[in-house]
Amino acid sequence: MVQITYRSSDGAQRVVDVPIGTSLMQGAMTHGISGIVGECGGSAMCATCHVYLDPADQARVPAPNAVELEMLDSVADERKPNSRLSCQLIASPEMEGLVLHLPSRQV
Repeated sequence: MVQITYRSSDGAQRVVDVPIGTSLMQGAMTHGISGIVGECGGSAMCATCHVYLDPADQARVPAPNAVELEMLDSVADERKPNSRLSCQLIASPEMEGLVLHLPSRQV
């Protein structure tokens, strides 16, 4: 397990345990984190699990692949250099303490 912090656009935050090997989108959905929709179930086809990484945390996650980069063009809120799809972030020990900022809207 790794502890991941999900911080909403209004500043509220929740720290949850996400099992190693589980997507951070699934971790959010399992714990009822509002702000992550995940309409496609995690196949990088809808961009409704968009998050912003803390800039200091970007080096602790693998770089996005071509499919994720393309889907990030479809996010409902502003795309930023630290935008990621949480379905493509798979929990690993290196992600312990990661902070994900949720956009104000997903659809």
